[in-house]
Amino acid sequence: MNTLSIEKLQEAIREEGLDGWLFYNFHHRDPLADELLGLSVDSTNSRPWFYMVPERGAPVKLVHAIEAFILDSLPGTKVLYSGKEQLNQSLRQFAGKTLAAHRDNNLPVISFLDAGTAENLAHAGIQVVSAASLIQRIKGLLSEEDLESHKRAALGLYEIVEETWQVVSEHFHTNKMLYEGDIQRLILSGMEKRNLITDHPPIVAAGAHAGDPHYEVSGKGSPVVKEEIIQLDLWAKESAQRAIYADISWVGFYGTEIPSPLMTIFQDLVDSRERALDYINENLTRGIRPTGAAVDREVRKLLIDRGYEGAIKHRTGHGIDTECHGSGVNIDSIEFPDNRKLLDGACFSIEPGLYFNDYGFRTEIDVYIYQNHAYISGKERQFTLLTP
Repeated sequence: MNTLSIEKLQEAIREEGLDGWLFYNFHHRDPLADELLGLSVDSTNSRPWFYMVPERGAPVKLVHAIEAFILDSLPGTKVLYSGKEQLNQSLRQFAGKTLAAHRDNNLPVISFLDAGTAENLAHAGIQVVSAASLIQRIKGLLSEEDLESHKRAALGLYEIVEETWQVVSEHFHTNKMLYEGDIQRLILSGMEKRNLITDHPPIVAAGAHAGDPHYEVSGKGSPVVKEEIIQLDLWAKESAQRAIYADISWVGFYGTEIPSPLMTIFQDLVDSRERALDYINENLTRGIRPTGAAVDREVRKLLIDRGYEGAIKHRTGHGIDTECHGSGVNIDSIEFPDNRKLLDGACFSIEPGLYFNDYGFRTEIDVYIYQNHAYISGKERQFTLLTP
Protein backbone atom coordinates (compact mmCIF):
# COMPACT_ATOMS: atom_id res chain seq x y z
CA MET A 1 0.00 0.00 0.00
CA ASN A 2 1.36 3.40 -0.95
CA THR A 3 1.25 6.69 0.94
CA LEU A 4 -1.72 7.93 -1.07
CA SER A 5 -3.75 4.90 0.02
CA ILE A 6 -2.87 5.51 3.66
CA GLU A 7 -3.97 9.11 3.26
CA LYS A 8 -7.26 7.86 1.80
CA LEU A 9 -7.76 5.62 4.83
CA GLN A 10 -7.00 8.50 7.17
CA GLU A 11 -9.41 10.81 5.36
CA ALA A 12 -12.17 8.23 5.82
CA ILE A 13 -11.27 7.82 9.50
CA ARG A 14 -11.54 11.57 10.06
CA GLU A 15 -14.86 11.74 8.19
CA GLU A 16 -16.25 9.12 10.57
CA GLY A 17 -14.90 11.00 13.62
CA LEU A 18 -12.71 8.12 14.85
CA ASP A 19 -9.22 7.98 16.32
CA GLY A 20 -8.06 5.21 14.02
CA TRP A 21 -8.64 1.95 12.19
CA LEU A 22 -7.20 -1.19 13.81
CA PHE A 23 -6.51 -4.00 11.37
CA TYR A 24 -5.84 -7.48 12.72
CA ASN A 25 -5.16 -10.88 11.20
CA PHE A 26 -4.21 -14.38 12.25
CA HIS A 27 -3.93 -17.30 9.83
CA HIS A 28 -5.48 -15.00 7.18
CA ARG A 29 -8.89 -15.33 8.83
CA ASP A 30 -9.74 -11.77 7.79
CA PRO A 31 -9.67 -11.57 3.97
CA LEU A 32 -10.82 -7.94 4.13
CA ALA A 33 -7.70 -6.93 6.07
CA ASP A 34 -5.47 -8.59 3.47
CA GLU A 35 -7.41 -7.05 0.58
CA LEU A 36 -7.60 -3.51 1.95
CA LEU A 37 -3.92 -3.46 2.92
CA GLY A 38 -2.76 -5.15 -0.26
CA LEU A 39 -1.22 -8.14 1.53
CA SER A 40 -0.68 -11.50 -0.09
CA VAL A 41 -2.90 -14.31 1.15
CA ASP A 42 0.04 -16.63 0.52
CA SER A 43 2.28 -14.91 3.06
CA THR A 44 3.02 -16.52 6.43
CA ASN A 45 0.59 -15.52 9.16
CA SER A 46 1.14 -18.03 11.95
CA ARG A 47 1.17 -15.27 14.60
CA PRO A 48 -1.31 -12.42 15.15
CA TRP A 49 -0.43 -8.98 13.82
CA PHE A 50 -2.05 -5.57 14.32
CA TYR A 51 -1.83 -2.52 12.08
CA MET A 52 -3.20 0.69 13.55
CA VAL A 53 -3.83 3.53 11.13
CA PRO A 54 -4.38 6.75 13.15
CA GLU A 55 -6.51 9.60 11.88
CA ARG A 56 -3.24 11.51 11.37
CA GLY A 57 0.41 10.57 11.51
CA ALA A 58 2.34 7.35 11.00
CA PRO A 59 0.68 3.93 11.39
CA VAL A 60 1.92 1.44 13.99
CA LYS A 61 2.76 -2.19 13.17
CA LEU A 62 2.59 -4.77 15.99
CA VAL A 63 4.20 -7.97 14.75
CA HIS A 64 5.62 -11.11 16.35
CA ALA A 65 9.40 -11.35 16.42
CA ILE A 66 9.27 -14.65 14.54
CA GLU A 67 7.48 -12.91 11.66
CA ALA A 68 8.98 -9.45 11.92
CA PHE A 69 8.84 -9.00 8.15
CA ILE A 70 5.14 -9.67 7.64
CA LEU A 71 4.04 -6.01 7.35
CA ASP A 72 7.22 -4.62 5.78
CA SER A 73 5.31 -3.63 2.64
CA LEU A 74 3.31 -1.14 4.73
CA PRO A 75 4.47 2.24 6.06
CA GLY A 76 4.69 2.88 9.79
CA THR A 77 6.62 2.24 12.96
CA LYS A 78 7.33 -1.41 13.73
CA VAL A 79 6.91 -2.75 17.26
CA LEU A 80 7.94 -6.35 17.99
CA TYR A 81 6.48 -8.69 20.58
CA SER A 82 7.25 -12.26 21.62
CA GLY A 83 4.68 -13.11 24.27
CA LYS A 84 1.13 -12.26 25.19
CA GLU A 85 2.09 -9.80 27.94
CA GLN A 86 4.39 -7.92 25.56
CA LEU A 87 1.57 -7.74 23.03
CA ASN A 88 -0.95 -6.51 25.60
CA GLN A 89 1.53 -3.90 26.82
CA SER A 90 2.04 -2.68 23.27
CA LEU A 91 -1.70 -2.46 22.73
CA ARG A 92 -2.05 -0.26 25.81
CA GLN A 93 -0.42 2.60 23.91
CA PHE A 94 -3.84 2.97 22.24
CA ALA A 95 -5.74 3.12 25.55
CA GLY A 96 -8.52 5.68 25.58
CA LYS A 97 -8.86 5.71 21.79
CA THR A 98 -11.91 4.80 19.75
CA LEU A 99 -10.73 2.48 17.01
CA ALA A 100 -12.68 0.86 14.21
CA ALA A 101 -12.26 -2.88 13.73
CA HIS A 102 -13.82 -5.61 11.64
CA ARG A 103 -16.55 -6.50 14.09
CA ASP A 104 -20.27 -5.75 13.75
CA ASN A 105 -23.17 -7.65 15.31
CA ASN A 106 -25.47 -6.68 12.43
CA LEU A 107 -23.05 -7.32 9.56
CA PRO A 108 -21.44 -10.76 9.77
CA VAL A 109 -20.02 -10.29 6.26
CA ILE A 110 -17.39 -7.92 7.73
CA SER A 111 -17.08 -9.46 11.21
CA PHE A 112 -13.74 -11.22 11.52
CA LEU A 113 -12.42 -10.03 14.89
CA ASP A 114 -12.80 -12.94 17.31
CA ALA A 115 -14.37 -12.50 20.75
CA GLY A 116 -11.16 -13.28 22.64
CA THR A 117 -9.14 -10.63 20.83
CA ALA A 118 -11.97 -8.13 21.24
CA GLU A 119 -11.89 -8.82 24.99
CA ASN A 120 -8.11 -8.26 25.10
CA LEU A 121 -8.53 -4.94 23.31
CA ALA A 122 -11.14 -3.87 25.85
CA HIS A 123 -8.79 -4.82 28.71
CA ALA A 124 -6.15 -2.65 27.05
CA GLY A 125 -8.53 0.32 27.35
CA ILE A 126 -9.43 0.48 23.66
CA GLN A 127 -12.99 1.22 22.63
CA VAL A 128 -13.71 -0.91 19.55
CA VAL A 129 -16.46 0.18 17.15
CA SER A 130 -17.60 -1.22 13.83
CA ALA A 131 -15.50 -0.46 10.75
CA ALA A 132 -18.53 -1.01 8.49
CA SER A 133 -18.82 2.64 7.43
CA LEU A 134 -15.07 2.84 6.79
CA ILE A 135 -15.16 -0.34 4.71
CA GLN A 136 -17.99 1.13 2.66
CA ARG A 137 -16.02 4.33 2.04
CA ILE A 138 -12.86 2.48 0.98
CA LYS A 139 -14.21 -0.61 -0.79
CA GLY A 140 -17.94 -0.16 -1.26
CA LEU A 141 -18.05 3.19 -3.09
CA LEU A 142 -17.42 3.08 -6.82
CA SER A 143 -15.06 5.38 -8.66
CA GLU A 144 -15.92 6.72 -12.14
CA GLU A 145 -13.90 3.86 -13.65
CA ASP A 146 -15.61 1.31 -11.39
CA LEU A 147 -19.01 2.64 -12.39
CA GLU A 148 -18.28 2.26 -16.09
CA SER A 149 -17.24 -1.36 -15.47
CA HIS A 150 -20.51 -1.97 -13.62
CA LYS A 151 -22.59 -0.33 -16.36
CA ARG A 152 -20.98 -2.47 -19.07
CA ALA A 153 -21.67 -5.63 -17.08
CA ALA A 154 -25.29 -4.56 -16.48
CA LEU A 155 -25.84 -3.82 -20.16
CA GLY A 156 -24.47 -7.27 -21.02
CA LEU A 157 -26.84 -8.97 -18.58
CA TYR A 158 -29.89 -7.18 -20.00
CA GLU A 159 -28.87 -8.26 -23.50
CA ILE A 160 -28.47 -11.85 -22.28
CA VAL A 161 -32.00 -11.83 -20.86
CA GLU A 162 -33.36 -10.62 -24.20
CA GLU A 163 -31.45 -13.27 -26.15
CA THR A 164 -32.35 -16.03 -23.72
CA TRP A 165 -36.04 -15.21 -23.72
CA GLN A 166 -36.08 -15.21 -27.50
CA VAL A 167 -34.89 -18.83 -27.48
CA VAL A 168 -37.39 -19.69 -24.73
CA SER A 169 -40.16 -18.20 -26.88
CA GLU A 170 -39.07 -20.25 -29.91
CA HIS A 171 -39.31 -23.46 -27.85
CA PHE A 172 -42.77 -22.47 -26.68
CA HIS A 173 -44.14 -21.81 -30.16
CA THR A 174 -42.59 -24.98 -31.66
CA ASN A 175 -43.54 -27.16 -28.66
CA LYS A 176 -39.92 -28.24 -28.16
CA MET A 177 -38.99 -29.68 -24.79
CA LEU A 178 -37.14 -27.17 -22.63
CA TYR A 179 -35.41 -27.74 -19.30
CA GLU A 180 -34.19 -25.34 -16.62
CA GLY A 181 -30.64 -26.47 -17.36
CA ASP A 182 -31.04 -25.52 -21.05
CA ILE A 183 -31.91 -21.96 -20.06
CA GLN A 184 -29.06 -21.83 -17.58
CA ARG A 185 -26.58 -22.88 -20.29
CA LEU A 186 -27.94 -20.22 -22.63
CA ILE A 187 -27.26 -17.56 -20.01
CA LEU A 188 -23.75 -18.87 -19.29
CA SER A 189 -23.02 -18.95 -23.04
CA GLY A 190 -24.11 -15.31 -23.29
CA MET A 191 -21.75 -14.41 -20.47
CA GLU A 192 -18.85 -16.23 -22.10
CA LYS A 193 -19.51 -14.49 -25.42
CA ARG A 194 -19.23 -11.12 -23.65
CA ASN A 195 -16.19 -12.05 -21.55
CA LEU A 196 -18.23 -11.84 -18.37
CA ILE A 197 -17.45 -14.07 -15.41
CA THR A 198 -19.55 -15.17 -12.45
CA ASP A 199 -18.91 -16.81 -9.10
CA HIS A 200 -21.93 -19.11 -9.42
CA PRO A 201 -24.28 -20.31 -12.18
CA PRO A 202 -27.44 -18.22 -12.63
CA ILE A 203 -30.74 -19.14 -11.04
CA VAL A 204 -33.31 -20.59 -13.41
CA ALA A 205 -36.40 -21.70 -11.51
CA ALA A 206 -39.58 -22.92 -13.19
CA GLY A 207 -42.97 -23.52 -11.61
CA ALA A 208 -42.88 -24.32 -7.90
CA HIS A 209 -39.08 -23.96 -7.94
CA ALA A 210 -39.61 -20.21 -8.40
CA GLY A 211 -40.98 -20.20 -4.86
CA ASP A 212 -37.48 -21.08 -3.62
CA PRO A 213 -35.42 -17.83 -3.70
CA HIS A 214 -32.05 -19.61 -4.05
CA TYR A 215 -33.10 -22.68 -5.99
CA GLU A 216 -30.20 -24.49 -7.69
CA VAL A 217 -30.54 -26.47 -10.90
CA SER A 218 -29.29 -30.05 -10.60
CA GLY A 219 -28.22 -31.65 -13.89
CA LYS A 220 -30.61 -30.63 -16.64
CA GLY A 221 -33.19 -29.59 -14.05
CA SER A 222 -36.93 -29.87 -14.39
CA PRO A 223 -38.85 -29.46 -17.65
CA VAL A 224 -40.49 -26.10 -18.22
CA VAL A 225 -44.24 -26.60 -18.34
CA LYS A 226 -46.66 -24.28 -20.10
CA GLU A 227 -48.63 -21.86 -17.93
CA GLU A 228 -45.82 -21.74 -15.35
CA ILE A 229 -43.61 -18.97 -13.99
CA ILE A 230 -39.91 -18.88 -14.97
CA GLN A 231 -37.61 -16.93 -12.63
CA LEU A 232 -34.24 -15.76 -13.98
CA ASP A 233 -31.52 -14.33 -11.72
CA LEU A 234 -28.08 -13.66 -13.20
CA TRP A 235 -24.99 -11.82 -12.04
CA ALA A 236 -21.56 -11.31 -13.59
CA LYS A 237 -18.65 -8.92 -14.08
CA GLU A 238 -15.92 -8.31 -16.63
CA SER A 239 -12.84 -10.52 -16.46
CA ALA A 240 -10.55 -7.68 -15.45
CA GLN A 241 -8.92 -6.50 -12.26
CA ARG A 242 -11.22 -4.37 -10.09
CA ALA A 243 -14.20 -5.28 -12.30
CA ILE A 244 -17.59 -4.54 -10.70
CA TYR A 245 -20.52 -6.95 -10.67
CA ALA A 246 -24.02 -6.39 -12.02
CA ASP A 247 -26.96 -8.46 -10.76
CA ILE A 248 -30.50 -8.56 -12.22
CA SER A 249 -33.64 -10.71 -12.00
CA TRP A 250 -36.46 -11.05 -14.52
CA VAL A 251 -39.66 -13.10 -14.45
CA GLY A 252 -41.46 -14.76 -17.34
CA PHE A 253 -44.72 -16.61 -17.83
CA TYR A 254 -44.52 -19.64 -20.12
CA GLY A 255 -47.88 -19.02 -21.71
CA THR A 256 -49.74 -16.46 -23.77
CA GLU A 257 -52.48 -15.33 -21.37
CA ILE A 258 -51.31 -14.34 -17.91
CA PRO A 259 -53.88 -15.07 -15.18
CA SER A 260 -55.16 -11.89 -13.60
CA PRO A 261 -54.05 -12.83 -10.03
CA LEU A 262 -50.46 -13.28 -11.22
CA MET A 263 -50.53 -9.93 -13.00
CA THR A 264 -51.80 -8.24 -9.83
CA ILE A 265 -49.14 -9.79 -7.60
CA PHE A 266 -46.34 -8.92 -10.01
CA GLN A 267 -47.60 -5.35 -10.33
CA ASP A 268 -47.59 -4.98 -6.54
CA LEU A 269 -44.01 -6.25 -6.51
CA VAL A 270 -43.01 -3.74 -9.20
CA ASP A 271 -44.71 -0.99 -7.19
CA SER A 272 -42.58 -1.89 -4.17
CA ARG A 273 -39.41 -1.76 -6.26
CA GLU A 274 -40.36 1.64 -7.64
CA ARG A 275 -41.23 2.86 -4.15
CA ALA A 276 -37.68 2.08 -3.05
CA LEU A 277 -36.25 4.14 -5.89
CA ASP A 278 -38.64 7.04 -5.29
CA TYR A 279 -37.98 7.03 -1.55
CA ILE A 280 -34.22 7.25 -2.10
CA ASN A 281 -34.49 10.16 -4.53
CA GLU A 282 -37.10 11.99 -2.44
CA ASN A 283 -34.69 11.97 0.49
CA LEU A 284 -31.62 12.84 -1.57
CA THR A 285 -33.48 15.81 -3.04
CA ARG A 286 -34.09 17.07 0.51
CA GLY A 287 -30.44 16.62 1.41
CA ILE A 288 -31.06 13.48 3.48
CA ARG A 289 -28.96 10.36 3.02
CA PRO A 290 -31.31 7.41 3.64
CA THR A 291 -29.99 4.24 5.24
CA GLY A 292 -30.28 0.78 3.78
CA ALA A 293 -32.59 -0.19 6.62
CA ALA A 294 -34.92 2.76 5.96
CA VAL A 295 -35.29 1.85 2.28
CA ASP A 296 -36.05 -1.77 3.18
CA ARG A 297 -38.74 -0.66 5.63
CA GLU A 298 -40.47 1.37 2.90
CA VAL A 299 -40.59 -1.63 0.56
CA ARG A 300 -41.70 -3.99 3.31
CA LYS A 301 -44.46 -1.60 4.45
CA LEU A 302 -45.97 -1.37 0.97
CA LEU A 303 -46.02 -5.14 0.52
CA ILE A 304 -47.39 -5.80 4.01
CA ASP A 305 -50.11 -3.18 3.51
CA ARG A 306 -51.17 -5.09 0.40
CA GLY A 307 -51.41 -8.36 2.28
CA TYR A 308 -48.12 -10.10 1.46
CA GLU A 309 -46.40 -10.27 4.85
CA GLY A 310 -46.20 -14.07 4.82
CA ALA A 311 -44.71 -14.15 1.32
CA ILE A 312 -41.65 -11.97 2.06
CA LYS A 313 -38.60 -14.14 2.72
CA HIS A 314 -35.59 -11.82 2.41
CA ARG A 315 -34.22 -8.30 2.51
CA THR A 316 -34.75 -5.88 -0.37
CA GLY A 317 -31.16 -5.72 -1.63
CA HIS A 318 -27.41 -5.92 -1.11
CA GLY A 319 -24.29 -3.89 -1.78
CA ILE A 320 -22.41 -4.48 -5.04
CA ASP A 321 -18.70 -3.99 -5.75
CA THR A 322 -15.97 -6.43 -6.86
CA GLU A 323 -18.15 -9.08 -5.23
CA CYS A 324 -21.79 -9.60 -6.11
CA HIS A 325 -22.71 -9.35 -2.45
CA GLY A 326 -20.27 -6.56 -1.67
CA SER A 327 -19.12 -4.55 1.32
CA GLY A 328 -21.39 -1.56 0.78
CA VAL A 329 -24.83 -0.84 2.17
CA ASN A 330 -27.37 -3.66 2.20
CA ILE A 331 -31.02 -2.70 1.77
CA ASP A 332 -31.94 -4.57 4.90
CA SER A 333 -33.91 -3.82 8.05
CA ILE A 334 -34.71 -7.35 9.23
CA GLU A 335 -32.01 -9.94 8.45
CA PHE A 336 -28.97 -7.87 9.45
CA PRO A 337 -30.22 -4.27 9.77
CA ASP A 338 -27.87 -1.93 7.92
CA ASN A 339 -27.94 1.63 9.20
CA ARG A 340 -25.15 2.88 6.95
CA LYS A 341 -26.07 5.79 4.69
CA LEU A 342 -26.29 5.68 0.91
CA LEU A 343 -23.36 7.86 -0.12
CA ASP A 344 -22.29 8.96 -3.58
CA GLY A 345 -20.63 5.97 -5.23
CA ALA A 346 -22.83 3.41 -3.46
CA CYS A 347 -24.04 0.61 -5.73
CA PHE A 348 -26.66 -1.90 -4.66
CA SER A 349 -29.52 -4.10 -5.80
CA ILE A 350 -33.21 -3.51 -5.23
CA GLU A 351 -34.80 -6.95 -5.47
CA PRO A 352 -38.08 -7.42 -3.63
CA GLY A 353 -39.53 -10.90 -3.87
CA LEU A 354 -42.78 -12.69 -3.05
CA TYR A 355 -42.83 -16.47 -2.67
CA PHE A 356 -45.68 -18.95 -2.48
CA ASN A 357 -46.02 -22.74 -2.51
CA ASP A 358 -46.53 -23.07 -6.27
CA TYR A 359 -44.55 -20.14 -7.65
CA GLY A 360 -42.65 -17.00 -6.78
CA PHE A 361 -41.53 -13.66 -8.19
CA ARG A 362 -38.42 -11.51 -7.81
CA THR A 363 -37.71 -8.37 -9.79
CA GLU A 364 -34.20 -6.97 -9.45
CA ILE A 365 -32.49 -3.83 -10.64
CA ASP A 366 -29.10 -2.33 -9.82
CA VAL A 367 -28.93 1.22 -8.55
CA TYR A 368 -26.01 3.59 -8.01
CA ILE A 369 -25.82 6.96 -6.29
CA TYR A 370 -24.14 9.68 -8.33
CA GLN A 371 -24.16 13.39 -7.49
CA ASN A 372 -27.01 13.03 -5.00
CA HIS A 373 -29.31 11.05 -7.29
CA ALA A 374 -30.15 7.36 -7.65
CA TYR A 375 -29.76 5.97 -11.15
CA ILE A 376 -30.62 2.55 -12.59
CA SER A 377 -27.96 0.53 -14.40
CA GLY A 378 -28.49 -1.26 -17.70
CA LYS A 379 -31.48 -0.97 -20.02
CA GLU A 380 -35.22 -0.57 -19.47
CA ARG A 381 -36.30 -2.37 -16.31
CA GLN A 382 -39.13 -4.91 -16.21
CA PHE A 383 -42.69 -3.68 -15.65
CA THR A 384 -44.71 -6.63 -16.98
CA LEU A 385 -44.14 -10.38 -17.01
CA LEU A 386 -42.26 -11.70 -20.02
CA THR A 387 -44.33 -13.91 -22.34
CA PRO A 388 -43.37 -15.95 -25.42
